[in-house]
Amino acid sequence: QVDAQLLPASRAAPYGNMAAPGAAALVQYVVLRGDLARPPLSWPPGAVVAQGCHAALAAAHEYRQHPDTGAYLEQGDAMRTVVLEAPDEDSLLDLAARLRREGVEHRVWTENPEGIPTCLALRPYPKNSVQRHLRKFRLLK
Repeated sequence: QVDAQLLPASRAAPYGNMAAPGAAALVQYVVLRGDLARPPLSWPPGAVVAQGCHAALAAAHEYRQHPDTGAYLEQGDAMRTVVLEAPDEDSLLDLAARLRREGVEHRVWTENPEGIPTCLALRPYPKNSVQRHLRKFRLLK
C-alpha cells in the first residue's frame, strides 16, 4: 500500500478530477466464453483468465476518458468486477451486437493471430444501468 501523501500530486489521484456521482455503485462486467476451458478446446485456466484480463484492461483503456472509468479506477481495492460466462462464440458475439445496438460501451477481445473472439468487457458502469443486458448470463464457474 502506497501512502498517497508521499506521491507527487500528479500520481496521487490521476483520475481525481473525473469522479462521477455514485462511484461506489460502479461495476465492470466481463463475459468470458465458457467453452474455451472445455473439450474440444480445453484451454488451460491461466490462458482463459488472461483473456478476461486483456478484455478488462482494453475496455478501461479505450474508455479511460469517461468519468465512470476514472471513478472506478480510483476505488482501488474497492473496485467491483463481475465475471460472467457466455456458452460459446455465437452467444458472445450476439451479446456484443445487442450491446452495440443499445449503445453500451464495451470491448470484444480477440485472441490473435488466431482471430478467436474470447471475451468482452464493458467499461465500468453503474450496475443498475447495464445489468438488464446481462441477465441471461451466469457467473463463470
